[in-house]
Amino acid sequence: MRVFLTGSTGFIGSALVKDLISAGHSVLGLTRSEAGAQELTAAGADVHRGSLENLDSLRSGAIAADAVIHTAFNHDFSKFKQNCEEDRQAIEVLGEALEGSGKPLIVTSGVALIAKGRPATEDDPPPPIIPAFPRASEHAVAAFEKRGVKTMVIRLPQVHDTHKQGLVSFAIQIAREKGFAAYIGEGENRWAAGPRLDAANLYRLALEKGTTGARYHAVAEEGVRAKDIAEAIGRGLKIPVKSISQEEAAAYFGFLAGFAGWDLTASSDKTRKELGWSTSGPTLLEDLNNMRYI
Repeated sequence: MRVFLTGSTGFIGSALVKDLISAGHSVLGLTRSEAGAQELTAAGADVHRGSLENLDSLRSGAIAADAVIHTAFNHDFSKFKQNCEEDRQAIEVLGEALEGSGKPLIVTSGVALIAKGRPATEDDPPPPIIPAFPRASEHAVAAFEKRGVKTMVIRLPQVHDTHKQGLVSFAIQIAREKGFAAYIGEGENRWAAGPRLDAANLYRLALEKGTTGARYHAVAEEGVRAKDIAEAIGRGLKIPVKSISQEEAAAYFGFLAGFAGWDLTASSDKTRKELGWSTSGPTLLEDLNNMRYI
């Protein structure tokens, strides 16, 4: 199958390129740079020049493929609202290009705010679009389910290896700047997590085995305690670890304060049963313990 892949040189996308090609698929990778083009060529993928802002490039890439996987997202949280709108527009253009074809369109979302007081499941609908959290990926793609597109969603937890760990990477940066690693209150709130290579593999399994309208969770660990994450960061940076109050969180965490005290837990039972997905590790804390902090 020829797959048009956005985010093809990104954290997950670069691993997915290799996974798809090793399984016999061909990849048409979106990139805006010469360095990205060289990376894709070296991996055995074809290059499609463009960007998320260039909607014509998205449209032509989708038309040229048998399936589309959308992993690209700008994680500059200083302009989160703008990035969410860009993501929505990209999904709409990709969906329109595939309309009536029955071809797969797999988009990316997260596990945040889906459930309260319990782990989120694949059967839980996406959270409403609100000013504090305007990401509309799932809502945008759902509109094409009845328009002849095989839509699917991959929900990501904190995806990690020894170089990046989702929102935890921002927590590491903040701790380095502040001189101590922090957690809020008792630090009992938890974040779901999953290894990078396993997350990439889930996209391919969804492409090959997934069903229209399905939501899949790339969750290996249902939840890792915030206190344990902070302590791992403290060990790595060789700095103190402190509990802070909810009132102190905004000054310490900045944009991350909204997430830092939340339970972001999720299960993947249905994903594992339906797609035969399994995880091989390592755990989030193992990656945090084994990464180079300097």
